[in-house]
Amino acid sequence: MRSPGSTPISSLPISTRTRGIFEHPALRVAALSLPLLVLAACGKQGGANAAPGGMPPPEVSVVTVQSRDLPIDFEYVGQTAGSRETEVRARISGILENRLYEEGSRVKAGAVLFQIDPGTYQTQLASAEAAAGVSEAKLNQAKREYARLQPLAAEKAISQKEFDDAKSNLETAEASLKQVRAQVNEAKLNLGYTRVIAPIAGVTGVASKSNGSLVTPTDSLLTTIVQTDPVYVNFSIPEADFLKVSREVGNGKVALPGKRTNNGSLAFDVQVKLADGSVFPTSGKMNFVSEKINPATGGFDARAQIPNPDGTLRPGQFVRAMLKGATRTASLAVPQRAVIDGPMGKMVFTVSPDNKLVPKPVELDGWSHGEWIVTKGLQSGDRVLVDGFIKAHDPGMTVTPVPLAANAAASGKPAGAAPAAAK
Repeated sequence: MRSPGSTPISSLPISTRTRGIFEHPALRVAALSLPLLVLAACGKQGGANAAPGGMPPPEVSVVTVQSRDLPIDFEYVGQTAGSRETEVRARISGILENRLYEEGSRVKAGAVLFQIDPGTYQTQLASAEAAAGVSEAKLNQAKREYARLQPLAAEKAISQKEFDDAKSNLETAEASLKQVRAQVNEAKLNLGYTRVIAPIAGVTGVASKSNGSLVTPTDSLLTTIVQTDPVYVNFSIPEADFLKVSREVGNGKVALPGKRTNNGSLAFDVQVKLADGSVFPTSGKMNFVSEKINPATGGFDARAQIPNPDGTLRPGQFVRAMLKGATRTASLAVPQRAVIDGPMGKMVFTVSPDNKLVPKPVELDGWSHGEWIVTKGLQSGDRVLVDGFIKAHDPGMTVTPVPLAANAAASGKPAGAAPAAAK
C-alpha cells in the first residue's frame, strides 16, 4: 500500500531503486557481511594450515643436520725462508781473479763460483813437495845405516852407543817425513781453496767482491746460497689455539691426519696461500713447533716444509699458512646463511614435526668449509631453515619444508648456493 501521490518503486530507475534499498540499515549490514562470510567459507575449505589471507604455507629450504666428521682448518700469517741458507766465504787470502757464476742463478753443490789467484799457493805446494823429497831421502839413508849396523851390533862389533844413534836417526827421519808430508797436504788444501765452490745446491746471491779485489779470511764473504727446494714457511700459532687443539686431540674430539712428530709438534698438512689469493699447488707438512712461547709474538713459533721443485716460492714472501687435515669427530654443522643474529646471540630456525618454525639459540665453534660448527643448541635429526627467511620468519608459523638439495635442483642452482632473497 502506498501513500497518495507517491511514485511506485517499480516505475523508478534501477540506480535509484538500488540506492534506496541500501539506505535501509538492516540491508546495509547484510550487504557488508556478505564478503566476510564468503572469505570465512573459503578459509574453511583451505584447511587448518592455510596462512593468513587464505594463502598456502610458504615453501622453505631446510637441511637435516646429522652427526659426522667435519674437516677443520687453521690459517696464520707466515713468511717463507730457505730450508738451507749458506754464506760462501774465502778460506785463504789472495786476489779474486774471476767470478764464475751468474748472480741469481741456480747452482749445484760443488760448482765453482770464484777463482782466487793460485800462483802463490802453487809455489808453496812445490816447495813443500821438495822438502818432502829431501826428508824422504834422509829417511832412506837412515834406514840403510840402521840395516848395516844392526848385525854388527848383534856380534858386538860396534859399540851400543853407535847402534843407538843409528836407530834414533831413523826414527827422527821418519817423523820429519811425516811433518813435511803434512805441510804438503796443507799446501794442496790452500791451493784447492783458490777455487771457491758451492757447499750446497741452491740460488746464488749478489757477489760482494768484484774481480781484482783482495780477499782475506777476516773479510771473506763472497756471496750467499739459499736452498729453496724444499722451502720453509715460518709462522706463529697463538697460545689459545695451540692449547685448544692439543686438549681436543687428547680427549678425542679432534683427529689429526698423522701422529705427532718426534719433537711433539702437531702433524698438520699445510697449504700456502699467496699474496694474490691463489693457493700454491703443492702442500707440505708442519715439522716443528717451539717448546716455548716467543715473547715477541705471544705464540709458539712453528714451521712447515713445502716442496718447491720449480722455485716458485722465494725466501721472504709473506703468505698465509693453512693447516689442514684435522677433523672434528661426531659434530653437527649448518650452512653459513642458516645462522642469524638474534636478541640473545646466534640462533637458527628449526622446523618441528608439525612444520612449525621454532627459534633455537646455538653456540658455534669455528668454521668448516662454508658451514658453522654447532656445539650446543641442535641435535642430530633437527631440520634447520636455510633459505626463505623473507617468507617465513615468525615463530610458530606453519611452513612447507623442502630439502635443500631438492630445492636447489628445481631452481637449477648448486646445493650450496644461496638465493638472492636470503642474502
